[in-house]
Amino acid sequence: MTTSLSGPGSGTQTPGREPIGSRPARRAAPHDAPITLTGLAVKVILLGLTAGIAVWAAFPLIDAERWGGLALLLATTAGLFYLYLTRRHIPAKYLVPGTLFLIAFQIVPVLYTASTAFTNFGDGHRGTKDDAIVAIQTASVKQVPGSTEYALSVATQGDPATGALVFLVTDPQTGKVSAGDVSGLRELDAADVTVATGGKVTAAEGYTVLNFGQASARSEEITALVVPTDSGALRSSGLSRAYEGKAVRAYDKGCDCIRDAESGRTWTADEDTGAFVAADGERLAQGWKVGVGLRNFSRVLTDPDISGPFFGTLLWNFAFALGSTGFTFVLGMAIALALHSPRMRGTNIYRVLLILPYAMPSFAMLLVWRDMFNTDFGLINNLFGLGVDWFGQDWSARVAVILVQLWLGYPYMFLVATGALQAIPRELTEATSVDGASAWQSFRSVTLPLLLVALSPLLISSFAFNFNNFNAIYLTTEGGPFPADNPTSGATDLLITYTYRLAFGAQGAEYGLAAAVSIFIFTIVAVVSAVSFRRTRQQEEVYS
Repeated sequence: MTTSLSGPGSGTQTPGREPIGSRPARRAAPHDAPITLTGLAVKVILLGLTAGIAVWAAFPLIDAERWGGLALLLATTAGLFYLYLTRRHIPAKYLVPGTLFLIAFQIVPVLYTASTAFTNFGDGHRGTKDDAIVAIQTASVKQVPGSTEYALSVATQGDPATGALVFLVTDPQTGKVSAGDVSGLRELDAADVTVATGGKVTAAEGYTVLNFGQASARSEEITALVVPTDSGALRSSGLSRAYEGKAVRAYDKGCDCIRDAESGRTWTADEDTGAFVAADGERLAQGWKVGVGLRNFSRVLTDPDISGPFFGTLLWNFAFALGSTGFTFVLGMAIALALHSPRMRGTNIYRVLLILPYAMPSFAMLLVWRDMFNTDFGLINNLFGLGVDWFGQDWSARVAVILVQLWLGYPYMFLVATGALQAIPRELTEATSVDGASAWQSFRSVTLPLLLVALSPLLISSFAFNFNNFNAIYLTTEGGPFPADNPTSGATDLLITYTYRLAFGAQGAEYGLAAAVSIFIFTIVAVVSAVSFRRTRQQEEVYS
């Protein structure tokens, strides 16, 4: 008689039940993944930093009553906290930071530049109309008989050499001490200041009082500082005295104009240009920011003083970008082909030597090349026994900058061409040789088309880079040589250096006009790139 055992290890099981240990382990859901202590600490730090930035940014928005911006800030902060405090939306946790950085560093600057192009923003047209009126009135302050004089101490909030200047003045009648800057006067607590005999402030809490040497070093800034007051404005008289003067020019709201009490002249507000204009056309230097529509774009195309240099510079800009890209590609590809030959020996040594220009800082090498092209002691003239004034003539300066770009740019083209050549199967070129094709025919029909398919995107990006290659021009020729009748546009200027000179030139910054030129540059590069990429796709379809 056989007895069946049902105990542990007997190999039997109760019907309908799984034996112990036979169940597969439950797969953990993504939201069940444990959070490490390090990950939690990083999350807390980053979210705390986000909250701190939000609080820091909220106060200026509240002061300026920018309720729309405040609402956007609160919504963004709340969204970030919701996203990173929950275990859902895993893809968004990785996409959101990149999107925010894209908006902050790409989209917002582009939109700001585009909006600036439709304004007269620039020197003398930076603030509002009220700011312009205050600036005009305070700049015309003069000392009149009987005006109050104060003992003056000059101080800063921060570094004595670079901090914002503040006037510390003592009222001769009441003995009260006030601090004044461009925003006005504010009385200080007597317990926070130390006043010497004669009313001069020697120390004040929160301020660094300048000694005579420090004040002398910033005497021009001290003279230019005007502190608005209820009855006029406060200006310095030397480094130890200040006076409260009266504004010669005052704003008359009735006629919306500025009147000069001494000369009787009147400047009426012109809302279209953001300036006060006299009957004879004279404009006051201080104006305000207004929208001008398409006026800046129209000036670029129709103003002879701007359109002539603009279109001439545009032609040279294309020649420079095409020449720099084309010559560097040809030279880099030729060297890559030579080193790609199986009969070549010591290729690693040659490659190291050939990429040295690429490994050196470009700005430093541009300065070196500028000295090498010097007419009197430059290496180029001394080595070849020449007397060429490279940067003194139009054609020689343009040749010089392209030669510099050739030296700086060919290592990059050599590297990318080498990589592309190694990706082309040798069987293709060997097949053409078997068919009786010459080396040139094989290169033209097989190697070059395949190289262009691989390198066309890089050539397009190189063209876009060289089209806006500010350093290549500014660090070598600074845009020169310049014609005698136009110091704003030189023979080697690119549109980007021309725009820089418009924005920061000695004649005064015109940011609105410079932004309009930047829009033209962006449009040109975008159109050329779009057309080039379309042709590249057609090539890929042919050779795929």
